[in-house]
Amino acid sequence: MFSHRQNSGQPIYASDMATQMAVNSGASLWGPLKELWEAVEGAIWRRQPESVHLLDLQLKKHKPYFLSLFKNPPKSAEQREKVRKASTEGIAIQGQQGARLLPEQLISETFILSDLFDLGELAALELLLAGEHQQAHFPGLTRGLVAVLLYWDGKRCVANSLRSLIQSRHGKTFTLDLSPELVNLTTRFTDELMAQGLTKQILNLISDVNVTREFERLQKERGLGNEKHRKEVSDLIKECRQSLAECLFAWTCQSPLSKDDTLALIGHLEMVTAEADGSLDSVNLALVMALLYCLDVSFLEQGTEDREDLLQALPLLTEKQYVAAVHSRLVEGQAWKLPGLQAVVQLAWALSLRALSQLPQGAALVEFTEADEALADQALLGGVFLFLTEGILGSDGFRQEEFYTRRLHSLITDFLALMPLKVKQLRNRADEDARLIHMALQMGSEPPSSLRKDLDHLMILIGEFYSKDPFELELALEFWCPSESLQHTSFTGSFLGVAPQRPPHKQVVLSKFVRQMGDLLPATLYIPYLRMLKGLANGPQCSHYCFSLLKTNGAPHGENRQVGVSGSLVSWEHFFHSLMLYHENLRRDVPNADSTQYRHPPIRGITQRELDGLTAFLQLLTTIITWSENARLALCEHPQWTPVVVMLGLLQCSVQPVLKAEVLHALAAFGKSPEIAASLWQSLEYTQILQTVKAPGQRQAAGIEVELNEIESSCEEYPLTRAFCHLISTLVESALPVNLGAGLRAPGFQPYLDFLRDSVFLAFPTRAYRRPAEKWEVAEAVLEVFHKLLREYEPQPADFLQEMVELQGEQVLAHKPPGYSLMFHLLNDSPTLSLCLSLLEEGARQLDTYAPFPGKKQLESAVLHCLCLLELALQKEVTFMDLLRESQTSLLVSPVEQLLQGVSAQSRQADHITNIARYLYHSSSNPDAAFQSAKILRRIARYPNIQARLVGDFTHDQAVSEKLMAGFVECLDSEEAQEGVSTDDSDPEKRVARIRHETQIHILNLLITSLELKGPNLGLYLLGYEVKKPVSSTNLQDPGVLGCPRSCLHAILSLLQRGSEWRSGPVLTKQAPQLAELCYQVIYQLCACPDTSGPTMRYLRTSQDFLFSHLQHLPFILPENEIAALSQMSWLMKTTAIELRVTSLNRQRSHTQRLLNLLLDDQPHSLHADGETGMEEESRSVSGFLHFGTVSKVRRRLLSVLDAIDFSQEAPELLQLDFFERTQIEQVITNCEHVNEQGHTVCNVKLLRRVLVAEINALQGMAAIGQRPLLMEEVNSVLQQVVERNRVRRSLSAKRHALQSWRSLVETILTACPSELIPADQRQLIIRDLLLDLHDKVLSEDAAGELMPIVAGAVFTLTAHLSQSVLSEQQGAGPEGGSGSGFASIANSALHLILRKLLDFILCTGGGFQRLRAHLYGALLYYLQIAQKPEEPETLQTGASMWERLTAPEDCFSKLQRENLAIIESYGTALMEVVCRDACDGHEIGRMLALAVLDRVLSIDRQSQWLVYLCNSGYLRVLVESLKQDDVALQTLLTPQPPLLKPLYIYESKMALLTRVAKTAQGAMELLRCGLVSQLVECQVFHMLPQNDALRVFGQRDPSGFIPNPLERYRQILLPTLRLMQVILTSTTTQHQQGATQVLQWLIVHSDVIQSILHGQDMSMGALQELSLLTAIISKTALPGALEMGQEFNSAALMELQGHIGRFQRQSLSLLVRLVGTDRARYLKQIEETVSPGDLAEKKEEMEVAMQQICANIMEYCQTLLLQSSAEAQFTLCLFSPSASEPADVSVPSARVPSLGLVLLLLKNSTTDFFRYHDSHRQSLNKLERVEQLPPEELKELCQGLVSGSGGVEKIPSVQRNVLAKRRLVQLVNNRAKLLALCSYIIETCLFVIWRHLEFYLLYCTPTDPKDSLLPGYRDPSGSRGLSVSRVSQQDLEQLQSDVANSFSEPLQRKLLEVEGLYSKTRSRHTFIQALTRRIRGLVHHAKG
Repeated sequence: MFSHRQNSGQPIYASDMATQMAVNSGASLWGPLKELWEAVEGAIWRRQPESVHLLDLQLKKHKPYFLSLFKNPPKSAEQREKVRKASTEGIAIQGQQGARLLPEQLISETFILSDLFDLGELAALELLLAGEHQQAHFPGLTRGLVAVLLYWDGKRCVANSLRSLIQSRHGKTFTLDLSPELVNLTTRFTDELMAQGLTKQILNLISDVNVTREFERLQKERGLGNEKHRKEVSDLIKECRQSLAECLFAWTCQSPLSKDDTLALIGHLEMVTAEADGSLDSVNLALVMALLYCLDVSFLEQGTEDREDLLQALPLLTEKQYVAAVHSRLVEGQAWKLPGLQAVVQLAWALSLRALSQLPQGAALVEFTEADEALADQALLGGVFLFLTEGILGSDGFRQEEFYTRRLHSLITDFLALMPLKVKQLRNRADEDARLIHMALQMGSEPPSSLRKDLDHLMILIGEFYSKDPFELELALEFWCPSESLQHTSFTGSFLGVAPQRPPHKQVVLSKFVRQMGDLLPATLYIPYLRMLKGLANGPQCSHYCFSLLKTNGAPHGENRQVGVSGSLVSWEHFFHSLMLYHENLRRDVPNADSTQYRHPPIRGITQRELDGLTAFLQLLTTIITWSENARLALCEHPQWTPVVVMLGLLQCSVQPVLKAEVLHALAAFGKSPEIAASLWQSLEYTQILQTVKAPGQRQAAGIEVELNEIESSCEEYPLTRAFCHLISTLVESALPVNLGAGLRAPGFQPYLDFLRDSVFLAFPTRAYRRPAEKWEVAEAVLEVFHKLLREYEPQPADFLQEMVELQGEQVLAHKPPGYSLMFHLLNDSPTLSLCLSLLEEGARQLDTYAPFPGKKQLESAVLHCLCLLELALQKEVTFMDLLRESQTSLLVSPVEQLLQGVSAQSRQADHITNIARYLYHSSSNPDAAFQSAKILRRIARYPNIQARLVGDFTHDQAVSEKLMAGFVECLDSEEAQEGVSTDDSDPEKRVARIRHETQIHILNLLITSLELKGPNLGLYLLGYEVKKPVSSTNLQDPGVLGCPRSCLHAILSLLQRGSEWRSGPVLTKQAPQLAELCYQVIYQLCACPDTSGPTMRYLRTSQDFLFSHLQHLPFILPENEIAALSQMSWLMKTTAIELRVTSLNRQRSHTQRLLNLLLDDQPHSLHADGETGMEEESRSVSGFLHFGTVSKVRRRLLSVLDAIDFSQEAPELLQLDFFERTQIEQVITNCEHVNEQGHTVCNVKLLRRVLVAEINALQGMAAIGQRPLLMEEVNSVLQQVVERNRVRRSLSAKRHALQSWRSLVETILTACPSELIPADQRQLIIRDLLLDLHDKVLSEDAAGELMPIVAGAVFTLTAHLSQSVLSEQQGAGPEGGSGSGFASIANSALHLILRKLLDFILCTGGGFQRLRAHLYGALLYYLQIAQKPEEPETLQTGASMWERLTAPEDCFSKLQRENLAIIESYGTALMEVVCRDACDGHEIGRMLALAVLDRVLSIDRQSQWLVYLCNSGYLRVLVESLKQDDVALQTLLTPQPPLLKPLYIYESKMALLTRVAKTAQGAMELLRCGLVSQLVECQVFHMLPQNDALRVFGQRDPSGFIPNPLERYRQILLPTLRLMQVILTSTTTQHQQGATQVLQWLIVHSDVIQSILHGQDMSMGALQELSLLTAIISKTALPGALEMGQEFNSAALMELQGHIGRFQRQSLSLLVRLVGTDRARYLKQIEETVSPGDLAEKKEEMEVAMQQICANIMEYCQTLLLQSSAEAQFTLCLFSPSASEPADVSVPSARVPSLGLVLLLLKNSTTDFFRYHDSHRQSLNKLERVEQLPPEELKELCQGLVSGSGGVEKIPSVQRNVLAKRRLVQLVNNRAKLLALCSYIIETCLFVIWRHLEFYLLYCTPTDPKDSLLPGYRDPSGSRGLSVSRVSQQDLEQLQSDVANSFSEPLQRKLLEVEGLYSKTRSRHTFIQALTRRIRGLVHHAKG
């Protein structure tokens, strides 16, 4: 209860609560205040939606904090007691159950902290607990030190919030454009605070809080840590004071203070003192400015629309006593501690009074306004202008605030405009003083000391103030009034939008001031006036006005050259004339180079006064020409002045280095124009400022080198060197002449580079410096030149050739480009490189001290240049070294990344890369260095060999390691980073934001690159994984837990998690899309890599709930950056797919279920943080029930992600070219293409631009020059086009990637997740939605072809799953389930729709997409499978009559099938054409699937439309004739080594289709007409039966077992052919005997193979299948009837045919002997053995069927032979010998005729088998009816039959087990039914054969008649065949009779009749067995009789 009350805006320290208060672990002095600041910032600066409401709540809650600003909760004895007991009794902590015991150490720290800050004990405890919690963010600090930071951070949040609230008020100076609602809220709130005395509180705090005092207190209690901590604490305290002061400043800018507050402010300022250098510190500056704004009335001039309201609110006008109080305080008050400051305030007040007096309301204040003159005088006496210059302009903070500048501008201009008499007075006094000084000089006495220099100071103030313009306001424009002569320039009327007619009064006054001051200027004011002009000339427009002023001041005519006769002292004419005179005078004095006097300048040189004057002029000149290009050109081309020549001349004279430096700066300003730069180079070389040509016999150097080594070094000041570097730097940027110095030396820049490198750069650390900062200034200046040179350098092959040039008749080596030379030095262990590296180390060391030192800015800049040099070297080294290698030059270079691994001279360690990485730690103060450092590390990270070493270097020292890690994390955590900021760097804040963002991008890329390499790598180390132990053993924790530091992974996650709990989703995805994309990619990589996957996914799942919280915000929509949004989603979806797979494997069902619901639900439900839906679940199902599912559905998240991928892609239109040749341009573009890091092929635009511009530059002639602008324009259009192309490619590839990820997520959901998590009905609806949506998108007009393959793949998978789901649903439903409302949960209409879309998709793919269609055919096959009737059990019940069957209602399967067919046929021949074409040629898989589709459609096509098309269009003939090519391919398959199996698969598919065609009579006839069998007869492959046994069975077994051995491969070729022939024989039936003849032909051609198969001993599955098919074919073709039918044979052929047929008969019978008699037992045993326990049970059953089938086929053959030979028994042909004795002599050798006993034996066996099978069939049927009640063991056993492997069954869920068991039982029942049919058939044929033979033998046979041949053969009356005739004696016949009587016993007959009763009755052959049994019985008994 209390904790709740505490949060609702009660002051925290209401003392009555303290006793029972629970401790807030977020620290009430920090956490809530941080929230407050975030709310304020969100509302005012970020303008977030809904933020006003949040802010309102926060302000109500935190009002007490503002009322008692910075006040701490008081100490109390109760609290102290409570905390003291916490170690024994514990203490309650908010949000945690029970009390927590605290360690003693913590308690003692609490008391220290409480005393230190004088705050309540509980608050101190809270701070420490929060410190402990936040410790991970501050590596290396204890909780106490962190608590100190948090304490001050809380204060800072309050101060900053207050300042922002005040800044958002409505007022007179500025506006933030916020909503009125927000402004009203903040204004109301701050008004209340002000009424409660805010000003005094702030002023007291500013006096009380000060850094030194706080530090002393902290120091005493050891509350300060390392340098960084000290800096952070002092920065926080300073920021608190600064923000408080700025609160008052912001307030007075917007609205005035009350009287008391104003007086309090004045009172505070009276006591202010200055810093050591005389300036104010930034806090006091803010207060001074606050007061100046208090006294400001200038805003009334602006005439804004709310002027009246502002007037009403101004106490200066409305409260007389306000004016009186302020006036008396300022006029009569005591002297201030800073008289200058007092003077400033007095002047401001005087000006305000003057302004008031000019207003109508000012009349009432006349008593005060009179005093303005006197006050102004007082201010002037106080040295107001001097103080403004030194105290205010000199302050660091002044230039950082635009409104300070504006206020000071108005102060200066008001003084000049409102008090013109005062100004005049000042000028008069200055003239007077100048006269006095002049007289004193004449007399030779000292000038009087009492001279006042007010005008000097004013001019210098103006000069200083306007010379810097950080906000580019160009306020100085008010001093320039466009005169008439300038009316026509481009600047007319541009000033402040004023129309050109009349400038405002103030502007006129000011410009008059500038002009008049220059008239008749006394010498003393000369320099101040020039300095003032220099300030006023600062800016693009001002410089132009100033240039014109100096031009018009000159003499009207040039002939008057005497100085001062006419014309002003301040004019170009005067200046340049003087310069020329100096030059002429000094040049006469230049001694020859050898005289030693050179070092001592001659006496009559330039006096100090002249020097100052010249310097002031040169600075003015530099300013003007820096800004104005027109001025530059005008001056440079002036024929009389020739400034460049004169200046270069002066440089050769002996003048002080300072002046030379100024001259060089002026030249540098001229050099900004490329036109001038080129000639400037030549002049520079000509004048030998740097001596590049040694005269013969010259003893010593001359020029600047001497100046540096002798003059500057001895003076220890280096202005000239720095200026020279600056000049070279400017010139290098404009132009780099190749032929510089040609004719006198080897041309080029080399001597300059050598000088800069050897004399300046390498020597700079060892020189002495009077000003320590200058050391770094020199380094910065020279490194800047190197940086520019290297940046512009592109290695060219020409750089590596040794070129010679002719020089004065001899050959000398040509110089290389400067960039080459720099690269060479950086790629060697040169002094240059070591100096750069030691500079980096020095820089890092200096930064680590966190202390200011002279030259810090320059050092940072120099370090930055060094980092840039290294980065550029790394960037260019690959090209450089490749070219070097190709040129075969004998130069040695090493790559930078290897040199960086060298040992440093200073530290004796290999720590260069570590030093570079240390800059990341300083990213907050040095963003640029951190950025370059990240770039370098990223480039180095590409090299795997360096990674491992780097990890060692980074980790060997714990402290360094922590710091480096903290550096990387700090860069990633940076809150100021911003993406998408424009690249123009005008706004420094935006630039820094961009740099910080790019640093983050580089670090993430570094991680991504590293993770792709093998460990240990930098990525793993930075992300917090183990690098010393195996990676997978890492245990990731939240930062701070178990001492785990905050790693880059934590930083990345906190970046991504920001805002993920709000409705708008993760902030990063919108604010920094590219960054977010990389973050998601890193996380995906961690999850995908096997080593890191385990720890990462555990951490994300348990402590972050990462995926769930992000997926709920899908899809990310970013209209302005579609590519990034797609990539973000891609990585997220890929990661989700992994997570679903892993949780499914580990059976973490709740996790999987949560994610699935999130992705698939189409019911709306609010997101609960915990993912639980309590009550809602029930209400949802109820309402769903009531409204029949019409509750407003929402889009499934998976579908809305798909919606976010736009399938259309606008392509850039073709180039319109006028000049270039299109094909060549395209070629160039192609040549510039490369594959970038993301793997996209893009064109390198910069390279392309270089190529095209070089092409234009190569054009010669005037025409080309005229066309140049047009050409450049065309180049730009080409470049824009290429940029657009690149974007399109990136966009397409992002879409592809997103679609691919979406597909893998969908496939994972359907395949990897446990199926019961998505019930079948839901599953089908989901798949339906996905399929329809996918098709809609891909079939739209503008869908991009590149996305189709992925869609096709997804369609295939989805259809497969749909089909599976429907089938499993039906199986689950049982046999009666399918008959209800339709088919399955999915409606038929939906299925039809899917089919239509699928067929549309197939048709829209056109010719080129065959591989893509393969997927679609697969999908179509799966789809058609849905309508296939499932296998039903053969119950052997009496079937319904034919009539009942015909009139039965159509079942749902055939209905769906009929409708499917109708849809397919509605597409007509277009579809047939596509499928047939794909079936005949193209990619193998495509062909197989097309063949399968044809097969499937033909099977359901009752009207045979497809068959007719196949035949008529000739595709069937093509298929048949392609068997020839297949034959060749198939022959290669039978070689022993495992080949490619593709031809085999295609052949199988083709044969399957032909077999399907052959199943109709029409199709079979068509196939025979196409010559199918004759094609097969010609196939050679059938002759290639693998012979030797070892090879046949084992061959070279493929170890994986995938590739079958040669024999199996042969069978895979033979069996389809045999099947096809069998089907043709069945379809063509007897009336078309031609089929049989052709097949017989095939048998005869391949008889050798057939013989070896029929004789084979092998009883494997394959062998049995071969035999059963062969016997079936032989039984239909090898018949004597074939001869009568056939064509007329000649006798020889007839004989041969008879021989073949006879041989087939003999072979078949001997096979029967083996199967039934001799080897039966062995075969059965062999079958038992070949079936290994792991095999599927089907195998054994199929082998049983095959055995019975072979017997049935042979018996059928016997029966057909008997019937064909004659219809009467007496002429019959005998196949069996008349012996009925059983087993004893069954094993007749195959040469002899088998006996009739064999058939009897077969009859007996079959009868026994029949009853065995019948029982088994009945049992299985019973089980099938009560499958649900079967015991688990039995279920398991049944499943085992379908699941291979032993452990397989265990993993199957129970529902699935029932389905499997049911499937297995149906299989068993049907198998038994087949066996029963075969057995009964064998029984019937056996009885028939026995009867025919007995009838012959016992009734018609004449014993021992030699003519009767009993051999199987043809009735040959002559008996001339040479076969041994076996004679039958009477005794044989009697024996036969008695044997048959014994064998054909009563029990057997009874059994036979029972068989008939059980089985044949339901078939059509009723009573057949009965009749035959009766006949046989009759024969036996009759004969006996």
